Formats: sequence, C-alpha cells, structure tokens
Amino acid sequence: MKKLLFAAAILISTIASAQKNSLLVGGNVGYSLEKTGDSKFETFEFSPKVGYQFADRWTIGADAAIRSEKLSGYEKTDTYKIGGFVRYAVPLSDLFSVYGDLGAGYQNDSYDNAKGMYASFTPALFINMKNGFGLNFSIGGINYDNQKGDFTPRKENFGFNFGKSISIGVSKNFGL
Repeated sequence: MKKLLFAAAILISTIASAQKNSLLVGGNVGYSLEKTGDSKFETFEFSPKVGYQFADRWTIGADAAIRSEKLSGYEKTDTYKIGGFVRYAVPLSDLFSVYGDLGAGYQNDSYDNAKGMYASFTPALFINMKNGFGLNFSIGGINYDNQKGDFTPRKENFGFNFGKSISIGVSKNFGL
C-alpha cells in the first residue's frame, strides 16, 4: 500500500509539474473602420494576457483590454477591462492544441461613466509555430456583461456569437 501511494504521489507530482514555471504571454490587437456616406466609425482594441501554467494543461492569469471607439461628430468612448482567466488546453499534436478560456472581471466605460462586471468563455485553437511561440484563433464564444452608468439604468448583455466573429492573437510560453 505504501509503494502504491508513493507511486501515485510521484505520478501526480510529474503531471502537475510538466509545465512548472512556465509563463504565458499573449494578446490581441484589433482595428476596424466602417464608413457610411460622410460618417465613419473607428474602433481600436488592445488586449494583453499574462498567465502562469501551474499544471499540465492548466493556466491561470490576468488579462486586460483597452477599447476606443469614435463615431464622426461624437465624443470618443473608451472602455477598460481588467480581470482574471483560467485556461484548460488539450494538445492534439506537437503543432496544434485546443483550449478554452473562462474569464471574469471589472469593466468601465467612459460614456456615461458606466461600471460593471463581465464573464466570458472562449474556445480557441493554438498553432505552435516554434519554441512555444504561436498563433491563437477563435471564432466567437459566450459572454455576459452588466453595467450601470450615471444617467442610464443598469444594462445587461448576453452574447452567443460562435461564427460571428474571428479573433487572431499571438502568444509565447517562457520557461522561468
């Protein structure tokens, strides 16, 4: 029985430390411009992410987003988000992995000084280009957010947008 417990402890330790001291750094940058007649709508977003891979397949970390929107003739609106995430990844081969990110956090919108919370689930595909550097692809996910501003009542949004959006990002795993 002692040998079995000792073997189980070694196995669990090996699995738990398979990616020990590995730091994940990544994010997305996006820009869009939409013109209709003389009117134009511009959007810029930057969303960095940093995580610690504490066990085989598991990462926990922090993420943020800065989004700026400008519609012709109106004030620019800035949105800030900061939160945490947990990721579970499943390698399909040396080149491909699929993963799901579950995140939640705080958000603030400069329009009407709206504040609130958000939560999201995003499945994605990782393509390992070389030495842990790779591309991340997602085609939507599930999200929820609520906000309340100075002059508007609380608003809640729920989105299920698989196939409606595409996101491409980069990430790198660093051994510490």
